[in-house]
Amino acid sequence: MNKSKMHSPDRTHGNIARIRALFPGCVMEVRGLDGTLQLAVDFDRLRQELTGSIVEGPQERYHLDWPGKREALLAANAPIAKTLRPCRNDSVDFDTTQNLFIEGDNLDALKLLQETYLGKVKMIYIDPPYNTGKDFVYSDDFTDGVTDFLVRSNQVDLQGNRLVSSLETNGRFHSNWLSMMYSRLKVSQNLLREDGVIVIHIDEHEYPNLEKILTEIYGETNNLGTIVWDKRNPKGDATGVAQQHELICIYSKNREFFKRTSELKRPKENAARMLAKAKQIIGKERSVTASARKEYKNWVNRQDLTGGEKAYNQIDENGDVFRPVSMAWPNKKNAPGDYFIPLIHPLTGKACPVPERGWRNPPATMQELLRSEQIIFGPDETTQPTRKYRLKDNLFENVPSLLYYAGSDDALLSELNIPFDTPKPLQVAKRLIQSLCHREDIMLDFFAGSCTAAHAVMQLNAEDGGHRRFIMVQLPEPCSEKSAAYKLEYATVSAIGKDRIRKAAGRIRKEHTETLATREKPLDLGCRVLKVDSSNMADVYYTPNAPDKDSLELFVDNIKPDRTPEDLLFQVMLDWGVELTLPISTRILEGKKIWFVDGNALIACFEIQGIDEAFVEEIARHQPLRVIFRDVGSKNDAVKFGIEQTFKKLSPATEIRCI
Repeated sequence: MNKSKMHSPDRTHGNIARIRALFPGCVMEVRGLDGTLQLAVDFDRLRQELTGSIVEGPQERYHLDWPGKREALLAANAPIAKTLRPCRNDSVDFDTTQNLFIEGDNLDALKLLQETYLGKVKMIYIDPPYNTGKDFVYSDDFTDGVTDFLVRSNQVDLQGNRLVSSLETNGRFHSNWLSMMYSRLKVSQNLLREDGVIVIHIDEHEYPNLEKILTEIYGETNNLGTIVWDKRNPKGDATGVAQQHELICIYSKNREFFKRTSELKRPKENAARMLAKAKQIIGKERSVTASARKEYKNWVNRQDLTGGEKAYNQIDENGDVFRPVSMAWPNKKNAPGDYFIPLIHPLTGKACPVPERGWRNPPATMQELLRSEQIIFGPDETTQPTRKYRLKDNLFENVPSLLYYAGSDDALLSELNIPFDTPKPLQVAKRLIQSLCHREDIMLDFFAGSCTAAHAVMQLNAEDGGHRRFIMVQLPEPCSEKSAAYKLEYATVSAIGKDRIRKAAGRIRKEHTETLATREKPLDLGCRVLKVDSSNMADVYYTPNAPDKDSLELFVDNIKPDRTPEDLLFQVMLDWGVELTLPISTRILEGKKIWFVDGNALIACFEIQGIDEAFVEEIARHQPLRVIFRDVGSKNDAVKFGIEQTFKKLSPATEIRCI
């Protein structure tokens, strides 16, 4: 049986494999420091293959560099022998929810998610810590030897120098911040779908650098633009220009794929309210009358609407709200000849005036607009016709580069009794997520903070009937003893985030009681909590050929003594790339506990003794896609070596592994 590797993927090996596929002669076998053969890149030969474009030595080039960049790239590619352990007590609806909350360092979490969520995330939405020069808790330690896998990946030093606060005297060093961001952005890109996007909040201090590393990772052509969020509250302590805005960078993973499958559009903010008002006025008048049209137009003029929304101030004979739009050719040069065919007035039967440079649309489109009653004629043929834009057909608009929102979530968080200093406003998060993340898409936030993004996803699903899913990742950063959070007995930031999800779910459930009762599929207001931890496997699992005197007893059991079978199950799911939110059930078979993940997607048996031929045959009859046993669980060697034969006979498609 194949042995599970039980550590995250090594991206360096994957990169070498891709080079080998393109240039087979540039990858060779070398003997490593430990004497084993391994693949390596012959860079001299690769330069020969790329002679036309290679950048050599000190040649000038356009790029962003900083001390620690190579180490950050190494950190992004290096595997780790860690796992995610389930926390049922912290979870909400653990057995049914499709949402995840992961507590731990986000670089570790992103690596652990690579197998399971590779190419599955539609939207990454993060508000990383800004570079203030102090309280920098993501200071990765790159000082350990890169060849010493166990020290690096198993982290024998449990402190790991991970939670290091920068001193005020350090100033605003760019390199530390860039290294922290670069490795995480590099790893997280692997999780995005081909039509996926990443959305990042940032202030003016690191925006130029952030854009450069995003361009390096995603490519310049995948830059979908930057939104300037006008917070309408200029900083009062500014020496220079008083900044009152933040920036929101948006990059796609593959712009062409994004264009084919997605749109960067947002709902017109007041469209639903406008349609409802028109319906209410018509209902009161019992038909579309002149007074109904006048009342609606006057109501629109009194509202605080955008210019585009105010233009929808008319009601047609069918009761549809609309605006007239010119059908004139928009370019300076004239349209083609057949774009000058006049429209015939339906009452007088005479030709109407044609725009000076022709119509905007070809004749076939003009005829289709006529058939669908989307052309507005004047009282006679002397008025140039316009196109009717119905509001119900234009409920969405392009996302503009300016976002005006000066609201605060102070009242909301106070109502929820959630203390947090600088949360993303819920309304801003909702608008961005709504524009890019639809129906059953997955949204990932690996700087989750107070979990505004999770709150926004649940709120949107409640409002529009969607089934979006979220993955939140947050470091268990200690709350200051002087903070309001600490006084409310929140020990860490991650504890605040988990509690906000619970409290927001309760608020949403109360506000949407009627609509939730009519949904075909229940609204998911839960989250399955997992915590990043060291591997469940003892060190000897990773170095079976190098035991010392003190570790010989570990051969009796290669699992750490404080780990449960469910801990093992989740590490197996990670190792196999099985979704971490699939339903899990257990059964007792011949006195042994069996784990079933999503029916027969995975069956696991972690018993350490007594597995015989009859037991293996019973498992095989379930015809699982995957099955895993403990290496020491078989009754004897005959049973152990016969497992594969049993499955070949009863369930040949099953993939079998052992730990």
